[in-house]
Amino acid sequence: MAYGSSQGIPWLLFGSYNGKDLAMGKLLVYLKDYKKEVVLAPLFKMLEAGFELFVPLVMAAIIDRGIVAGDTHTVLRMGALLVALGVIGLICSITAQYFAARAAVGFSAKLKHQLFAHIQGLSYTEIDTLGTATMITRMTSDVNQVENGVNMVLRLFLRSPFIVFGAMVMAFTIDVPAALIFAVAIPLLSVVVFGIMMLTMPLYKKVQAGLDSVLASTRENLTGARVIRAFSKEKEETDSFEKKNDSLTNMQLFVGRLSALTNPVTYIIVNAATIALLYTGAVRVDEGTITQGQVVALVNYMSQILVELVKLANLIITITKALACANRIGNVFEISSSMEWKKQTDDGYAAKDSAGGMRDPGGAGSKTEDYAVEFEHVCLTYAGAGAEALTDIDLRVKRGETIGIIGGTGSGKTSLVNLIPRFYDATKGCVRVDGRDVRDYTMEELRGKIRVVPQKAVLFQGTIRENLQWGSPGASDEELWKAVEIAQAKEFVEQKAGKLDYRIAQEGRNLSGGQRQRLTIARALVGAPGILILDDSASALDYATDAALRQAISRMEGDTTVFLVSQRASTIRYADQIIVLEDGEKADVGTHEELLERCSVYQEIYYSQYPRDEEAPS
Repeated sequence: MAYGSSQGIPWLLFGSYNGKDLAMGKLLVYLKDYKKEVVLAPLFKMLEAGFELFVPLVMAAIIDRGIVAGDTHTVLRMGALLVALGVIGLICSITAQYFAARAAVGFSAKLKHQLFAHIQGLSYTEIDTLGTATMITRMTSDVNQVENGVNMVLRLFLRSPFIVFGAMVMAFTIDVPAALIFAVAIPLLSVVVFGIMMLTMPLYKKVQAGLDSVLASTRENLTGARVIRAFSKEKEETDSFEKKNDSLTNMQLFVGRLSALTNPVTYIIVNAATIALLYTGAVRVDEGTITQGQVVALVNYMSQILVELVKLANLIITITKALACANRIGNVFEISSSMEWKKQTDDGYAAKDSAGGMRDPGGAGSKTEDYAVEFEHVCLTYAGAGAEALTDIDLRVKRGETIGIIGGTGSGKTSLVNLIPRFYDATKGCVRVDGRDVRDYTMEELRGKIRVVPQKAVLFQGTIRENLQWGSPGASDEELWKAVEIAQAKEFVEQKAGKLDYRIAQEGRNLSGGQRQRLTIARALVGAPGILILDDSASALDYATDAALRQAISRMEGDTTVFLVSQRASTIRYADQIIVLEDGEKADVGTHEELLERCSVYQEIYYSQYPRDEEAPS
């Protein structure tokens, strides 16, 4: 779901925007369920500010009508009024903070949910382009900055200007000549505050981009810690990280120093105005135009302006960060998936192609009902790549067949099988599953037919049962144990405390590599899939376990079509067909014996693993 209009939400919460800063306004749509809080939070803050503006007048009355006149009763009465104003102001402040926090936290939660859902809806192409580190930063640091911005705006964005201009108006009601000092000081302060904001806003965007780079380096180093130690590259990686971190630190220090100028400059202007006010007030008191209490009130109003402008300056810094982060989040929302899925309709599954016609599920006059998977002159070019990863792949696979896919590194084995569940779309040609173009399926329908075990074994934190039930939430324990047995994982699962209820650590860190692979295979087997893709998923298994796994899969009930991607010739030797790939092209297709006779690429792979006088283990 893309983000949309913020109708009904106050766009002016974050001031005026240029063309790039409209993202914040669009994100405010996630405040629509908190309209009451959005109104009440600033309202109670304005009430607090209103009571605060009366405090200097009460102080003036205490001095002029109480202390000077020696009227103790007036001092006590006005003192009680001061306490009452303070208590009421505190209640209003706490109430405003409650509503502001409720709105900001709720906004943040909805934004995170929607951002996560949007990212989940992107295809592999967009995810590859964005990068994991960037998406994590947008989901965490950037959203938190925007949340802080919303919270601070609801609390202070109306209160601070109200106090500043309210104090100036109250000053004019006391004495016009003295109040002219306010009229000069406030514009000067506004120039300083907003000038620094305009300078720092683009710099904060660069800081967040630098944070992306540091996070990416951190993630890469922590993920590959064992590789780094194995090659004794600790110093090089440490130096590289320190370089990026120092760059981020220097950038943060520079923008921090620039932002820090706000407080001292505003203090200088306000204190200079206070000195001028005291001088003018002294002269006016000497002339008998105003009283001593009124001078104290004017100084108090100037102090209020100082405090509020400091708050406003800090608010501007927070808003600047929030706007920069909102733009980055908005950029993710603006990325739409390059892969459009068909929606389920009542009139069947036929879908219009780009020319407005209807795609023929079986192709022109072809009989496809006997085939589980068909590749019809398929080509694949990754986004930003200079050459095709797959070129003119033409292949048909019957139901129930076991297909081996082998080739050198980078030959396109994974790219080929990724087209079947439509992780990527073919740039040319057509991929069919059960006689239908994969683009004519809904996502749920297509992925429900297929189970994939990727190269990297990925398990999630939770019990073994919870991991196995990912593809089939309602699977019974009997089905789970059957899948575990086929995947050759039954022996070690039975030895775990709790068996299926044994808790797996994040990324399966409390399991060995072979155990992780076997559980990922078992997860794919739950629910008897129509198509099973094992993408080099037995690389951590010994030859005996690998052979037992293949035999168990071949004996499975049903008509499952199996794709075995492997670097081992022994793994795919007994497949019904073996596809040999070379530089993204189909070098040959046949059985093991046929390829060993006629395919030079297959011969090279096979004899590089087993001498000519030695048979591959079965």
